[in-house]
Amino acid sequence: MPSISRKGQQMPESPIRKLVPYAEEAKKRGIHVHHLNIGQPDIKTPQVALDAIKHNTVSTLAYSRSEGSEAYRNKIATKYYASKNIAVSHSDIIVTTGGSEALLFTLGSITDPGDEIIIPEPFYANYNGFSIASGIKVIPVVSKIEDNFALPPIEAFEKLIGPKTKAILICNPGNPTGYLYSKEEIQKLAAIVKKHDLFLISDEVY
Repeated sequence: MPSISRKGQQMPESPIRKLVPYAEEAKKRGIHVHHLNIGQPDIKTPQVALDAIKHNTVSTLAYSRSEGSEAYRNKIATKYYASKNIAVSHSDIIVTTGGSEALLFTLGSITDPGDEIIIPEPFYANYNGFSIASGIKVIPVVSKIEDNFALPPIEAFEKLIGPKTKAILICNPGNPTGYLYSKEEIQKLAAIVKKHDLFLISDEVY
């Protein structure tokens, strides 16, 4: 029987998903489980969205453009980003199936095998899996609980930047810390990536 690839063998299991069977088994035994594991929204889905789906008259769901529906991307640019005074064209936007696919596409587009990305730690555990899938290495820079997990000093980033560094990746607000980077911190990151000609990836799923 053929074996799976070395990359496949190295792919880490999600620590969150690993605990699910134990939680489900506990529920079956009547134990109340407090879920602190996944970013499941607790707000109701807007009725207008549910109604739009329910009353949709489209008879065939055909393939869309690879980058997503142009009408949808136009709305994102002219309604959402424009309301934040951010000048973005629909041609700058790609619609993906969730944030994980967006990150995999991004890493696949900007990195080569052996490249490195710097990520403030603690970070979303699946970043490790994304890096293995992309053939790159995560270089953690530690953010401290004593500082409420604020952005580590820029000097700490400087020490880690080397010839293989391709990008800095942040999650904002942070997962799992919940820390929200300030405008000043983002500006510091923008300055360092410009200085070293790096990419800055901001995972803003929350």
